[in-house]
This record gives sequence, structure tokens and C-alpha cells, in this order.
Amino acid sequence: MSEREYVLTLSCPDSRGIVAAVANLLADHGCNITESQQYGDHYTGRFFLRMQFVAEAGHAGVVGEDVLRGAFAALAGDFGGPGESFVEWTLQASNVRPRMIVMVSRFGHCLNDLLYRQRSGLLDIDIAAVVSNHPDLEFLADSYGVDFHHLPVTPESKEAQEERILELVDSYDVDLVVLARYMQVLSEQLCTKMSGRIINIHHSFLPSFKGARPYHQAHSRGVKLIGATAHYVTADLDEGPIIEQEVSRVDHTHSPDQLTAIGRDLESVALARAVNWHAQRRVLLNGDKTVIFG
Repeated sequence: MSEREYVLTLSCPDSRGIVAAVANLLADHGCNITESQQYGDHYTGRFFLRMQFVAEAGHAGVVGEDVLRGAFAALAGDFGGPGESFVEWTLQASNVRPRMIVMVSRFGHCLNDLLYRQRSGLLDIDIAAVVSNHPDLEFLADSYGVDFHHLPVTPESKEAQEERILELVDSYDVDLVVLARYMQVLSEQLCTKMSGRIINIHHSFLPSFKGARPYHQAHSRGVKLIGATAHYVTADLDEGPIIEQEVSRVDHTHSPDQLTAIGRDLESVALARAVNWHAQRRVLLNGDKTVIFG
């Protein structure tokens, strides 16, 4: 193997010379930058960087990942500033595909879309398993050759069910959990353990139209714009950092069923984008917001 490609992400207090320092480190290790994006947030004072680079073969061969990690760890220590230690960085070989578990209840449109995109090569992530609190969609997972786990949940069994979910995350070596219309609220404990590693999708009417039949509620109010929101899950229900939103204009001629059908398409598109961006390490957390390097 004559070269290896990596993705570096970095978040730290903003200061002068960060890009130059990273670029010089890569050059010193025989690496060539193929893509670079950065953003300095004036409001939070933080800097965000995503670099894609190739470690090319030199007289000593291709520089190893451990060597690069050691060099970046030393460099990252310089980016904290006086009294600062909040520096986050990741380094990952680009040919390593993340793995995810998809959780679903009875609505299968988002799950079907993700399974199809993976099989078609349109997602840079592997679906390791499907988990559901109902058995209805086992046939769909089976048709794609994906393991299906039926984990029913009641108020009394919720803790044990979530422990089983975490066991599956470990056993499948999963990087991401996707709630593809999983109609159960996750506990604060699970959200904390999987912080930044769970993505949810829902309609964008919240908080206006809560509860059951939101599209019927929207129809009765004559809405002109409907949409879907994909976001990271936190203990604050449906209020995690937003990754992607998709919208469509509607009018008085649309029935509640037509609004629902449009909404399901929007949910599928927004969720697929969010999952792919996460898999490509293009999403960096910025407090209650995200930075998306498209």
C-alpha cells in the first residue's frame, strides 16, 4: 500500500496560526492535504477544522497512524491557551466505514430508505443491525440480510431494555445509533452514555403540533410549509443540536394523508443526509449547535 487517506477534525479555542500549524505538521510527516475547511465562531470563540489528507510513501515508507496521533496530540496541547483545556480532535482513516444500529417502531419509511441507500452504495456507513420495540419490520431487515432484534419495552422493562441496547452497541462495535421513527423516549442515562452518537428524525412542527396526528393538526391550521429535522439526541426531548432540516411548500389542496406522505419523504431525505455527514466526519458539535462542513 503506497499511501493512506485520513480525516482530521479539530475543535478548540480560536487563536492565530492553527491552520498553519496543522498544515506544517502534515507537511513535515510527508502528507498532502486534499480537502480543508475551517470556521471560527465569533460568538463562542471556538475554532473548527476538518482536513482530509493523504500520507504518501517516502524513503521510510508511509507514516503510521500511531505516529500521526502522537504528533497531533502534542500539537493539540498548544491550542488550549492559558487556562484552557477544552480541545477535541479525531483522526480516522477514511477507508474505515463506521457502523450503526437503526432503531425503529412501526413506521418503516426511514429504515427502508437507509437500507436501500446502503445497498446502493449511497451511504458511507454500514448498518450492523435493526432494533425495534415491535416485530412488524423484521421482514424488511431480513430482506436486506441485516440482523433484527425485537426488544419490547414497558415502563417496568425500560431499564433492562436499554441495557440490552448498549450490549448490542458493544457487540456490534457500533459508532452510531439512528432513531428512524423510534417512538420511545430514551432515558437520560442512555443519552448521556451515547452523547453525540445518537441521531433522531421527526417532523418540524414542534413545538406547535405535539402528540398524535401532527399532520392532521397542521392541516386543520392551514400550514403552508412542512418539514423534517434530524438532530443529535440529548436528555432534552427533541431539542438536541440540529444537523439537517428539509422543507416543502404545501397549500390548501393537500389532504392530511398527502401532507403525511410528503412529510415522510422529507424525513427520509433529512435523516439520510445527517447520517452520511456524521459518517464522513463532517459534523462538529458547537455547544447546542453544529458546524457542518459540506
